[in-house]
Amino acid sequence: MKFIIDNWMLFAIAIASGSLLLLPIVQSGMTTGISTSEAVLMMNREKAMVIDLSGPAEFAQGHPAGAINVALDDLSASLNKRVTDKSRPLIFFCQNGGLSAKGVAQAQKLGFTNAHLLGGGMKSWREANLPLQT
Repeated sequence: MKFIIDNWMLFAIAIASGSLLLLPIVQSGMTTGISTSEAVLMMNREKAMVIDLSGPAEFAQGHPAGAINVALDDLSASLNKRVTDKSRPLIFFCQNGGLSAKGVAQAQKLGFTNAHLLGGGMKSWREANLPLQT
């Protein structure tokens, strides 16, 4: 115990560096979302609605076929108008995943029980060489 008290700064540095090493693992586990292959399966088998929360210019550059572009601010009104079945699968995505996490949280607050985010956003869609509609 005396050793720990005498070297408290070394222990503090070790704990801080260890937690910084684990931080990316914890963060990625919280917002991973579904993979592109899972998204395609949901789109084909379960008729999932794909919602792009990117800006209009980014949406025009390319998006999955059938995706609709909705601003995050208009999401509540748009979802309630377009989706009557609250258990219908919804797949949210944006360019990098930041907006889609907020979209999923907002949809869940509205009572949509099957809301998912596309892990990696459009970047992962493009890396998987999946088709884009412009």
